[in-house]
Amino acid sequence: MAERLQKVLARAGYGSRRQIESWIRDGKITVNGELAVLGVSVADTDLVKIEGRSVSIVANPGHTARTLIYHKPAGELTTRKDEAGRPTVFDNLPKLKNGRWITVGRLDFNTSGLLLVTTDGELAHRLMHPSWEIEREYAVRILGKVDEQTLLRLQQGVELEDGMASFTSIQDAGGVGANHWYHVIVKEGKNREVRRLWESQGLQVSRLIRIRYGPVMLPRNVRAGHFQDLPQDEVKALYATVRLDAPAPPPLRRPAKKRRR
Repeated sequence: MAERLQKVLARAGYGSRRQIESWIRDGKITVNGELAVLGVSVADTDLVKIEGRSVSIVANPGHTARTLIYHKPAGELTTRKDEAGRPTVFDNLPKLKNGRWITVGRLDFNTSGLLLVTTDGELAHRLMHPSWEIEREYAVRILGKVDEQTLLRLQQGVELEDGMASFTSIQDAGGVGANHWYHVIVKEGKNREVRRLWESQGLQVSRLIRIRYGPVMLPRNVRAGHFQDLPQDEVKALYATVRLDAPAPPPLRRPAKKRRR
């Protein structure tokens, strides 16, 4: 059965739908020797190339998908390459024979914590799309006193430069001295949204850690700079969140150590 090109390639792990759509616009993809156009459908028998390299289209690529939990440390970029040579999250991920790793959203340079990484582009697309309203939970350390009126404003909504934003919930997590911890939840993936919300109230974020994405929590036993395969029960829960069928369990692998740079 024929399906739209960007959906097929995203599901096979070649990139997110947005990335693939931009490649189509830039003339980087051909189908049977012709430049691809947005909206074109392809079947298993079609010859698809990305920048001249043939790519595999299989009937059910999601069944071979793999999803990781990566504990991103502060000081790493969520990008494939950096012109300045700074470390990226991809430096510590296992090598793939087919497809490529797709990060589910981004964490900025100074933010640490849970980063989901998958070879299933359709899963990544749905988890990041605003229409699904997937919860992201952060532990945030604030320097300075926060009064009740400020907490109320942050939940009611604050006008940022790219529109209204708010926390779905704010939980006091304690603290000592000038530093205080809060657990906050957002349902959008706006750039630096959590930091900008606090900063809009004249408050300084001294530490920010993502501890949950949808139904997946950051495990205590996964140290910064390390990863583990998402357990199968959590794979099923994650796929169910965005109404997709979960893939079969991957073959057993030995735990991977952090790569030396």
